[in-house]
Amino acid sequence: RWKNWWIRGILTLAMISVFFLIIYLGSFMLMLLVLSIQVKCYHEIITIGYRVYHSYDLPWFRSLSWYFLLCVNYFFYGETVADYFATFVQRREQLQFLIRYHRFISFALYLTGFCMFVLSLVKKHYRLQFYMFAWTHVTLLITVTQSHLVIQNLFEGMIWFLVPISSVICNDITAYIFGFFFGRTPLIKLSPKKTWEGFIGGFFSTVVFGFIFSYFLAQHQYFVCPVEYNSETNRFMTECEASELFQMKKYSVPSLLQAVLGW
Repeated sequence: RWKNWWIRGILTLAMISVFFLIIYLGSFMLMLLVLSIQVKCYHEIITIGYRVYHSYDLPWFRSLSWYFLLCVNYFFYGETVADYFATFVQRREQLQFLIRYHRFISFALYLTGFCMFVLSLVKKHYRLQFYMFAWTHVTLLITVTQSHLVIQNLFEGMIWFLVPISSVICNDITAYIFGFFFGRTPLIKLSPKKTWEGFIGGFFSTVVFGFIFSYFLAQHQYFVCPVEYNSETNRFMTECEASELFQMKKYSVPSLLQAVLGW
C-alpha cells in the first residue's frame, strides 16, 4: 500500500514540475502540449476500433483516419492563424494565398478523403465500413474540436486554461489522499478503489483550491492578459491593463443574509 503511495507521489511531483516548466516556456509550448495530447487521445480511440475489427482487413482504415485528422487540424489551426497571426501572414505572400483560400482548400482536402473512402468500400463490408467512418468522425468531434476550443481559451489568457486544468489535477490528487487515509465506503463498482470519502474530500478541496489559485493568477499580467503575437519581436506577448474581471471589488451582503447571520 505505501509502496504505491510513494510511486504515485514521486510521479506526481515529476509531472507537476514538467507542467510548471511548460507554463514558464509560454503559451506556444502549452499549445504544443494540447496538440500532443489531442493526437494521443485520437490514436487511443481509433486503435480501439481497429483492434476490434482488425480481422476484417478493412482497406485504408488507419490511413484514412489519420488523413482526416490532418484535414480537420488544418482547418481549425488555419482559422486560428488567420485570427491571431494576421500581421505575420500579411508579410508573406505564400501564406496570404493559403489564408485567402483556406476554407476552399480545407473543403477540397475533406472531399478528397471522402472520395478515397468511397473507393475503399468492399462489397461484403459496407455496413462495417460506414460504421468505422462514423467512428472516425465522432472521434474527431470529441478530440479535435475540444482541443481547438482549449487553444482559443488559451489565447484569451492563460488563466482560462490553467484554472480548469489545475482544478482537475487537484481533484485527482486530493481524492486519492482522502481515499487513502479515510476511505471506507466504495463509490462505484467500476472502480472499486474509489471511495465516497475520497470523492467528498476531493470535491471540497478542489472548490477551496479554485478560489485560492484563481486569486493568485489574477494578480499577474502573464496569466490574465490575452496572448498576442508581436510581429516585430517575433514572439507572443502577454501585456495589458487587467480587466475589471480580475480586480478585487467590495460587495455588500444582501439584507436577508445579514438578518440570518445577525450582522
